[in-house]
Formats: sequence, C-alpha cells, structure tokens
Amino acid sequence: MKLNRILTIAAAGVLLASCCRTEQTVQPAIPKDAQIEAKVEKLLRSMTLEEKVGQMTQLNATAVAKGIDITEAGIKAIKEYKIGSVLNTPGDIAQTREDYNKFIVELNRLSMETMGIPCLYGLDHIHGVTYVAGGTLFPQEVNIAATFNRQHAYNMGKVTAYESRAANVPWTFSPTMDLGRNPEWPRMWESFGEDAYVNAEMAVAEVKGMQGDDPNHIGMYNIAACAKHFMGYGVPVTGQDRTPSSIAASELREKHFEPFKEAMQAGALTIMVNSASNNGVPFHCNTELLTQWVKEDLNWDGMIVTDWADILNLYTRERVASSAKEAVKLAINAGIDMSMVPYDCQFAIDLKELVEEGEVPMSRVDDAVRRILRLKYRLGLFDMPDTGLDAYPEFGGEAHAKLAYDAAVESQVLLKNNGILPLRKDIRILLTGPNANSMRTLNGGWSYTWQGHGASIPAFTEKYNTIYEALSQKFDNLTYVPGVEYDLMTQNWKHDEDTGIKEAVKAARRSDVIIACIGENTYCETPGNDNDLNLSANQKNLVKALAATGRPIILILNEGRPRIINDIEPLATAVVDVLLPGNYGADALAALLCGEENFSGRLPFTYPKYTNKFAVYDYKPSENQVTMAGSYNYNAVMDVQWPFGHGMSYTAYEYSNMTVSASEFAADDVLKVTVDVTNVGPRAGKESVLLFSSDLYASSTPDVRRLRAFDKIELASGETKTVEFQVTAKDLAFVNYYGKWTLEAGDFILSCGNQSVNVKCTETVVWDQPNID
Repeated sequence: MKLNRILTIAAAGVLLASCCRTEQTVQPAIPKDAQIEAKVEKLLRSMTLEEKVGQMTQLNATAVAKGIDITEAGIKAIKEYKIGSVLNTPGDIAQTREDYNKFIVELNRLSMETMGIPCLYGLDHIHGVTYVAGGTLFPQEVNIAATFNRQHAYNMGKVTAYESRAANVPWTFSPTMDLGRNPEWPRMWESFGEDAYVNAEMAVAEVKGMQGDDPNHIGMYNIAACAKHFMGYGVPVTGQDRTPSSIAASELREKHFEPFKEAMQAGALTIMVNSASNNGVPFHCNTELLTQWVKEDLNWDGMIVTDWADILNLYTRERVASSAKEAVKLAINAGIDMSMVPYDCQFAIDLKELVEEGEVPMSRVDDAVRRILRLKYRLGLFDMPDTGLDAYPEFGGEAHAKLAYDAAVESQVLLKNNGILPLRKDIRILLTGPNANSMRTLNGGWSYTWQGHGASIPAFTEKYNTIYEALSQKFDNLTYVPGVEYDLMTQNWKHDEDTGIKEAVKAARRSDVIIACIGENTYCETPGNDNDLNLSANQKNLVKALAATGRPIILILNEGRPRIINDIEPLATAVVDVLLPGNYGADALAALLCGEENFSGRLPFTYPKYTNKFAVYDYKPSENQVTMAGSYNYNAVMDVQWPFGHGMSYTAYEYSNMTVSASEFAADDVLKVTVDVTNVGPRAGKESVLLFSSDLYASSTPDVRRLRAFDKIELASGETKTVEFQVTAKDLAFVNYYGKWTLEAGDFILSCGNQSVNVKCTETVVWDQPNID
C-alpha cells in the first residue's frame, strides 16, 4: 500500500509538471542605479587583492579600540589589512552618541586616508537604539507582532534609523525574521512570532522605516537594514540556540524563506546568515540557498554578512571543514560576502592565499566586494562618511517616546478577564512578584548590554518607571511586597529566591486584589538556553500561597517566551501578557489596568499548555484527530493554553456580512473579501481583523489554516466598519513535495472572526519558477 501511494504521488508530480507555468526573466529585487554601478566598477578596478579581502573583513570594536580610543592593533588592521567594517559597541556597553561620533569619525578618517573607502559601522539595534545611551527603546519585536499593526513596525524602524544616524551609525543588524515556532528557542522574543505572513509584513514595514523609499539613496536620517538570520534559525530540533534544524525543503521555501524574500524585494540591503545547519548542511556554506535562492533567483544585489565567527565555526563546531582556511574557502565560494570574524585578521590572510592558490575565484571576490562597495555608495558614505550631531534634535525626545509608548499599549495582551479589569483607582492592591520592580525585565536582552544586565543598567533606565512605580502613580492604595526576587546584578538569569512569600501572604489579606508580576529575567542567545519551560517553582509557590487567601489574583506575565503555567492559570481571575514591552511598558500597563487605555494586543504565537506538547496554529489535521473506529485507539488532541491570535478587550466586537467577490477562481484571479466589524461594547477600542484560509484537501497534507491578511481598525462604541482584503489565488498556493509552488483545484474556506465563506479553485497549476508573486 505504501509503495502504491508513493508511486501515485510521483505520477501526480509528472502529470502536474505538464501544467507548469514558467517565467523567463527575473526583475532585480532592487532597481539598478547606473551612476552607482559605474562608481563601483571604477573603484573595483583600482583595488589590490589586499584591499578587496580587507573590505570583506569585519572586526569587533574591542579588537580595534580600547573604549573609544583606537589602539595600535586597530590602526594596523586598517592600514595593513584594509578592513572594511567594524561592529558592536565599544566596551560592550551602550555609549553616548557623542562618543560614537568621536570613535567612528576617527575610523573613517583612517580608512579614507588609507584606501579612500569609508568604514562600514554596524550595531545590533534590535528594538530601537539598543546601544546608544539616552536613545529610544521600543518594545521587542514579539511585542510589535502582537500589535498586528504594521505602523508600529514602521515607526520603530524609522526612529531606530534616525537615532542610529545621530550616533553616526549607518547600519543595523535588524530586523530579526526567524519564525518563533519552538518556544524552547531562547531568541523567540527577537522575532515577529510564529507566522510567516506576520513576519513578512512586519519586516517589510520595519525595513521601509529604516531605509526610506529609495534603497539606492539612503538619506542622512535612514540606515541600511539587515534581515536575519537567513533562515530557519527559530526551529532547532532541540530548542537550543545555534543547534541543527530539520526543515523539509517544501516548508523551508514556503514558510521560512518567504519573509526574507519579501524583505529583500522591499529593498533590504543586507542579510545575515543563520549560525546553525539544516539537514546536515550549515547555512554558511550552503551554495544553493545563498547564491541560487537569494542572489540568482531573486536577482538581489545586496550584501550577505556572516553571524559571529561563523566561518570559523564551519571548522570548530560544524566539522564540515578540516581547517580554518578551508572554512573560508567553503563559505566564500558558497556566497558569503563579509565575514564577522570578529577578533583578528586571519580571515583576510587566508582568503588572499586562497585566491592566489586558485581555490577561490577572483570573480567571487569581486562579486563580494562589488556588493560591499555598492552598499557604501547607497548609504552615501563616500560623500558624507559622518553625519554629525547637530542635525538630530529629536534624538531621545518626546515624539519618539510617544511612539514607543503607543506600541507598548497595543502590544500587551489580555489573555483572561473574569470581569475584574479594569480596576478602580481606590482599590487596595498588593503588588508582588520578581518582575514588579525591575526595568531590566521589561526591556529584555539587547538593552544597553547584550544580555540586558549589569551594574550600569540602572543608570540608563533611572528616568523610566518599573511596574511598581507606574502603578503607584495611577492607584491610591498600593502595597509592594516582592515575595520572590531575582538577583538583578548577576548573569544567572534563571535564579530566583523566596525572599518573603509569607510576608506577601500577610499583605494579601489586607488587600482587595493581588497583582502578581511573574515571568523571566533577561537573557539573550545561547546563555538563554533552558531545560524546562515551566515557570520557576518559587514563582508558582508564590501564586499558590496567595490564591489560598481567597483574594482575586491578576497575573502579569513578563517574559520573552511562554512559560508553562497550567497549574496556576486556573487560580487567576485575570491574566495579562506584557511580553517585553520596553522602557514605557510599565506606563502602558498601568494605563491599561485602570482603564485609561484599552487592550488590543493578540498573541503572535501559540501559548503552550504542556512542556511536551508544543504546537503552532498552522498544524496538520492529524494533530487534532478524534479516535479512529476499530481496535486501534488512535487520537491526537490540540490542547494549548491560548491559541495564536488570542486577545481580549474591554469592549466586544461582532463580525457579519462576510462576502467574497467570486465563489470560484482560477490561478490568475484576485479575490476581494469584505466583512463588517461592529463595536457592540461600551467603549472605543481597536480590533485586529485576521483573515484565514483553509485548503480542505491537497496532494500534500494541508495546514488546517493559514493567515492570509490582517488589518487593525479603531471603532467607537456602536460603530461599524467594513474591512476589505484582497487575496490572490497565488496566496493560496503551497510548495509541494518536489519544491514547486502548487495551486490545486478544490475547495477552500476563507474565515474571519466567526464568519466563513466556501470558495472553489477551478484549475490545478504548478509553477516552474522558484518564486511566485
């Protein structure tokens, strides 16, 4: 039976191939600029091999400077090895924009004097200006996704660009676009959640905010974006950072590649590569993905940079190269353009030798350097290497703070409310939990330092409010007893202590309501690996002890990834997930809890209920299957704490009158979908309207549903708006077993809220080209 099934699928593949549609040419993802191209070619012809391999070399700031003072080693790296790029913050902690300007001006002076080419400086500005003191921090990307509002992604990108340029920094390693589909993964909060479409839409908005409207001419208030980490980084098999994934080729293209494709076609000038491997092949030496999928299939002329030390890791960690030099050969020949080395110039030495030995073609080096020079010209660095300080009066100002606050308000998710919220301002409140009086936990990692911790952090955040401070300004009777606390000055982010659960219980008995702020301390990347997603025992014990008092409990979840709380969730009267809302997150929460603001956030991921039962919303039908008839007692149940897209409000919405422009469609058609949304509740609110599709039967097992469009609308009480979406037939296609985009004749359901409409595809088409739009 199995053999017959395989032969049937194979035969279908041959049959469908006869119905293929083919495109002969691929338009450039980024339009060519003839003047820039002429300048690049002229400069490239004049460069020596040493200068070329130097341009492909990127060093860490600590390798070229002590603090902001360039060292002899730094001078040698520029003058002798001709390095083309520097990254990271001096001293591994946020610096003032004045210090950045001083440091980068000197780097550019040395670079221009030595080779006539400016230095390309890059920082990990992940949620606003991570590494610039006094700048604006937004909520983390997972929060921006929870808004389901593209404007917030655009605003974050635009402010990040403006304030980066105020520090003389023209390039950032953001947005992060790895699908957060495994909650064990410690970088889940850096992404826009589990869905490919949400990631694509938010990334495109952020890229446009950062780069402006013309990727060939990045202005003085814009910077180059870097879409990362190409690709599949968010689904390691073990859940541990920088460990292998096992993604099928069809899913790799359909879900993981799609957001990167959209970002590159929207003009993203650089991409950074996934540090790990997929099905045994490290991404940093995968010629098919780096050269064919990106550079050739998309006709994309941007620049590909490695992640930290990842060429060397082909030798030391992945073991696909038998030496560091062979690792350089593999990576460069695969399509890498710039190596984040990051501490010495051995990469440049090895690459020069490899070219001279004929192991790396000069044409490949020229292609890489051409892309680097093109980026520097597009950034205007040859004409204006330094931006100065005076042109950026809005740096860290009220206008930018308001945008960050608005994003924080719309990003916090009301998961449960049994009528207790909003709270009266005169109610007696016990505030407790380890996250109640911490700025560190509100911001998360990539906040002033890599891990978001350190003795200097309070100096950067002293003007902002913790949850305790923000609630104290809104409520008249607030008592704070932490009960459980972190050691906020150490790197041991997992550790918390019972510092007074008994005292918290005593205080609870004198209160009308308990607000328990629980979750995680800060971490980033590999240090964030964990063995158990359960909320810590101390925090659970705190909640259980408080529940025994009989007072209603409001749980405030402050965490970068979902912690398992199935045993304490029933004890709570309300639950709010603030995620990592940034410096203005506590102010936003206080306004939401007292009703001055209304909740409108939705989960951009599936919140798991059990540690051995992780799920995503676009699961397969067999993952939620009733018991089969007969003696074999097979069943599978999709049982989660809260589903993707869940989020409550202080008002209520009704959906009605859903229409689709046609009941049948073919491959070239566009479906117009409309639905009426009415605010039937007592107050104004914002509603994220999500449109899903379900392919009922397909030759490859279909997902139960996929998000195809979303919009966010604001409605006064009693107001109705008609929301319109356009869905192309190609949007409903999938990538088949053979790696081909496929649309099959058959039945689909389009759904929005409680409304749904059946439509039928009338033809089967398999596209021959790798990408369809």
